Amino acid sequence: MPPKILVVEDNDRNRRLIRIVLKAKGYEVIEAVTAEEAIIQLNSEPIALILMDIQLPKMNGLELTQKIKENPDTKDIPIIALTAYAMKGDKEKFLNSGCDGYIGKPIDTQELPKIVAKLLGD
Repeated sequence: MPPKILVVEDNDRNRRLIRIVLKAKGYEVIEAVTAEEAIIQLNSEPIALILMDIQLPKMNGLELTQKIKENPDTKDIPIIALTAYAMKGDKEKFLNSGCDGYIGKPIDTQELPKIVAKLLGD
């Protein structure tokens, strides 16, 4: 059974691009547009990895990451931060907030599956 990857991203085009790239590599992709949807998905099925947009409506990606890492049932799921607003020091901020990796936008379609595979141990 392929690993399930939860993509938490409010931009349709980015979600579609990520879905196409990861499905081509054999991953199952589950999508959420908001932090609330992501929490529902996390409670309903086992997730191997999360791609987390930082700029989400209502609850942002770093707040959601902290909630996930505080929950004993989900704390070990690797989380990759996705953001277009990468300033100096942001990568460290994301990693210190509990993210296990970081990908800038626009998303590099060659790099994305490599980072996912590395975090999943493939």
